[in-house]
Amino acid sequence: MRWADLLVLLPAVPYQLAAFPFAALFYYICASGHLSLTSRYIFLLAGGCVLAGTAMGSYAVLLLVPAAGSVLILLSVSPARAHTWIFALQMSWQTLCHLGLSSQELDPEDARPAIALSAVMLLTQKATSLALDIHEGVVQLHLGQGLLQRALPLCSYLLFFPALLGGPLCSFSRFRAQAASLGALPHPLRAAGRRCLCALALWGLHMGLAGQPGCGCAGLGCLPCLWARALLLRLAYYWHWVLDEALLEVAGFGPEAGQGDLSIRDLWTLETTHRLAVFTRTWNKSTSRWLRRLVFQRCPAQPLLATFAFSAWWHGLRPGQVFGFLCWAVMVEADYCIHPFLGARATSQGVKLLYRGTTWVFTQHIVAYILVAVECESFSELCLLWTSCNSILPLSYSLFL
Repeated sequence: MRWADLLVLLPAVPYQLAAFPFAALFYYICASGHLSLTSRYIFLLAGGCVLAGTAMGSYAVLLLVPAAGSVLILLSVSPARAHTWIFALQMSWQTLCHLGLSSQELDPEDARPAIALSAVMLLTQKATSLALDIHEGVVQLHLGQGLLQRALPLCSYLLFFPALLGGPLCSFSRFRAQAASLGALPHPLRAAGRRCLCALALWGLHMGLAGQPGCGCAGLGCLPCLWARALLLRLAYYWHWVLDEALLEVAGFGPEAGQGDLSIRDLWTLETTHRLAVFTRTWNKSTSRWLRRLVFQRCPAQPLLATFAFSAWWHGLRPGQVFGFLCWAVMVEADYCIHPFLGARATSQGVKLLYRGTTWVFTQHIVAYILVAVECESFSELCLLWTSCNSILPLSYSLFL
């Protein structure tokens, strides 16, 4: 996987990098006391619209239409029904976007459709999270205010530029509190600098491994190739998440401790855990929390399977995504059965060490299998993975159930 391949996997990164100076400028102006709260909302919203137009071109309409529709619903529908209407609008629109763009013959070098789809997915997270907050009474819209005063914070939250193309999910309450307190908090440059250094280290590691012989091979029937490909994918995602959080830090909207997508502790957990369930909870934590709240806690039957099925729907319903996420659900369910069974029999220190080492290898293999399956671009590539010897361990986990 070369630098060009990385830009195909993470097409929004150049635009995220270009947004850093504007995020720093926004924080500096706010800290200087030159922007009122309304002006801050306008700055963030205008920056989001400009960034959308620059990164997506005409495809920005795919983002702006559901954002405007969500605001209209929130301002016109009762709190008890807001979540149902927002969920229906966002998921229907997102599904149409996925199906419509996948059915067209698009230029493979044109990254704008992929960026637009990613932004629409993030918008779905923010809109449904806000609707749930309103439904549960966590957030109350001030009915005594004028229409513009009520709509501006909502529009700014859905489209503010530091989180338009990436970043962990930020609640509306925290966004509003941070927008009001900018300048009163310590300067975030140090925290952002640490994240940038971490992103640089991850990028260097990714490029170094990608240059090694055999690490860029595309074969899916070979175990080393599968692991190498999955490792490069994980490093790319880690780099992207750290960079997104650095941009939020620079703008003054950094996540709370433990609420981001990736910390050094999370990175250590992801790479060393011998439990697939622990890996699943730690991977992309803000999305995991959103899925738990939106689906898992509200589903009366088979909540785990329903959560992963919805995740496949949210990601786009490509064959690889459907197969990968459903396989992930089965593997986690098997993980809950296997480890109590094996852990109870690991009594001596040597057996415990063998148990942890073996299950770590199994977990790493299953994670690699799932990640590569989700990223498969074609049905033929997925069939090649399914019919390879790499499917033996996932099948064994399935049979254990």
